[in-house]
Amino acid sequence: MPKWIYVLSNTCQAVKNFQNPAVWHRLAINAFLFADYSVPLLYNKSTRKNMKQNRENPFFETYRTPFGTPPFDQIETEQYEPAFDEGIWQLDEEVRAIADNTELPTFENTIIALERSGKLLDKVISAFFNVLNAEADDEMMDISQRVSPKLSESSNNIYLNEQLFARVKSVYDRKDELHLPMEDARLLEKTFEAFCARGAALGPEEKEKYRKLSSELSLLSLTFDQNALKDKNRYELLLTKEDELEGLPESIREAAALRAKEKGKTGWLFNLSAPSYVPFMRYSALRGLREKMYREYMSIGNKGDEYDNKEIIREIVNIRLEIARLMGYTNYADYKLKHTMAKTPARVYKLLNELLDAYKPVARNEYETVQRFASETEKENITVMPWDWSYYSEKLKDIRFNVNDEMTRPYFELNHVKKGVFGLATQLYGITFKENKEIPVYHPEVEAYEVYDADGKFLSILYTDFHPRDGKQSGAWMNSIKEQYRDQDGKDSRPQIIIVMNFTRPTETKPSLLTFDEVNTLLHEFGHALHGMFAEGSYASLSGTNVYRDFVELPSQLMENWLTEKEFLDQIAIHYKTGEKIPQELVQKLIDASNFNAGYACCRQLSFGFLDMAWHTRTEPFGEDVISFEKEAWKQTVIVPEVPGTLMSSSFGHIFSGGYSAGYYGYKWAEVLDADAFSVFKETGIFNRETARSFRKNILSKGGTEDPDILYKRFRGKDAEIGALLKRNGIEPGGPSASVQSRMQV
Repeated sequence: MPKWIYVLSNTCQAVKNFQNPAVWHRLAINAFLFADYSVPLLYNKSTRKNMKQNRENPFFETYRTPFGTPPFDQIETEQYEPAFDEGIWQLDEEVRAIADNTELPTFENTIIALERSGKLLDKVISAFFNVLNAEADDEMMDISQRVSPKLSESSNNIYLNEQLFARVKSVYDRKDELHLPMEDARLLEKTFEAFCARGAALGPEEKEKYRKLSSELSLLSLTFDQNALKDKNRYELLLTKEDELEGLPESIREAAALRAKEKGKTGWLFNLSAPSYVPFMRYSALRGLREKMYREYMSIGNKGDEYDNKEIIREIVNIRLEIARLMGYTNYADYKLKHTMAKTPARVYKLLNELLDAYKPVARNEYETVQRFASETEKENITVMPWDWSYYSEKLKDIRFNVNDEMTRPYFELNHVKKGVFGLATQLYGITFKENKEIPVYHPEVEAYEVYDADGKFLSILYTDFHPRDGKQSGAWMNSIKEQYRDQDGKDSRPQIIIVMNFTRPTETKPSLLTFDEVNTLLHEFGHALHGMFAEGSYASLSGTNVYRDFVELPSQLMENWLTEKEFLDQIAIHYKTGEKIPQELVQKLIDASNFNAGYACCRQLSFGFLDMAWHTRTEPFGEDVISFEKEAWKQTVIVPEVPGTLMSSSFGHIFSGGYSAGYYGYKWAEVLDADAFSVFKETGIFNRETARSFRKNILSKGGTEDPDILYKRFRGKDAEIGALLKRNGIEPGGPSASVQSRMQV
């Protein structure tokens, strides 16, 4: 199966809302690509001939760049679309040749041939969508609208090709007698399953219906994503009076002043991007302004205008249900969860409810504590609302632990933190990083590194992109510009990985100083990067982060654990002015405060999981009020009072425009795994090379070549236990002994 189709069908990076503590991951590839289109191809042979004659298009040539990296400095925006068209044409021709082959279908002439098809299209897709998400403009968005139907038409032409499917099925039906090596068997299985999931086994009428539904779904998903982005970007809060800044630290004021200056305005400018919104909600002493910002954020895509997403949500949910029914499933979650660790909605709900039972009493106590503190602080009885939670929680944490972001920021200068994170990888795995300024980048702020293994062998290219821009999606993500694979001659083609953030920019007086949560975000995305860089598979579609959605967060969330370890903090936290290491008493305060309001944070995250599942376990078409449905879906998780009229679903891109529909639970699923996995490091030493070697060998390098349950048990020696998570969060001193497998089983 062509790598690009597999990647677009099985996204790997998940998302967290930054209101749930500040780690928010954004999918790098737009969600519309995770479904299909049914729109005629918008080019012809004459057009293609003209494209072929345009030899100045860098996509049509072998990249003459270091390590074959994309020549971003040479690519003009208008060159993308012709390259898409040519890539699609080449792929269609390659697939037609496979389908028309009169020889007996074999693993080599059918399955591997499909896997290795579409090389040009891979190049164009990886360059375009990485730039689109990090440096978009109207022209790029317009191109995405035009090329996406072409991509999905090509995808449909592959998956709904009866002749091709017959060849795939022929090989699959003979799998037992072929005695394929494990990785080959896995590729065969996943290829066959992908065809079935995309309607290959449907009758002619059902196939046409699937084409129509998937086309509508994809266009709706694209519109949802762009509506949310445009709505979010148009809001600005410009403050012009000093007293309006009450409570805001100097670093936040400076960043806001610089933001205003860049826009040609006088004053302090705040918006809904994470580096602006999160600290404003945390520190602004003006309750009215906090409420205003909160309501604006919680009304993204919910204003009843041209960017309103509520009707789009209804249509997306109903089309997904219709597709699921077409495929023989009761609901969309059944359809989507078949190829995950969880397998069924029942096991997802088992996990969500189990965690809710454990964490909700703790969360209620946390809210009551903050409520009392707020009333004492204001010397009046007030109800802590969502726009109050961060503000009073931060004040209480500061009093209780005497630690806050402004105390720690000076010790987390971005460049030093980056070196520290790279250094952690060196300590664990022996790998090293060398910046290469000759590698072309799509923006001057992007840096490119050569990564080498402990034995000096080239491992990967790593791009880093750290700061927000107008054309950049919110949040943080990791993506592969190029997957690792072995070519037909057996040569190892190494990956090209990118991690993208939205960290606080340097000001005129200070470098980029990160919050504790931002450092956590960098560790998280770097964990994804390691997963991609350590890949050692034969096939791109099984390589790196191409694993089950509820397994992909294990490597990333595992890395977060080091941030609350004294030995690591001592290495990474250096004062940007004095060069002094972070005081040990401050380190201890950070560790002591790490579980502050852990109950609330978990319930907030569980609310998104319950909401996601509610939308996708429906068995009847949705025609109700979107806001009311949302409130009902997550009511059992609510700790802070609900605000009428606000809506999360209208900007919930990870499920409506991303690849995580019926999959948001994966964060908590993987969190059980990461807590359990890190307990091994705690037992053997947090920098233990042998433990790291085992994790790399059994998890990071394997990608999707084996079932994740098997991979994890090979590393751990047994199933993961939920007790490690409860112990880490201070919910239970020891934790239960039952395994994840047994406790989640229904």
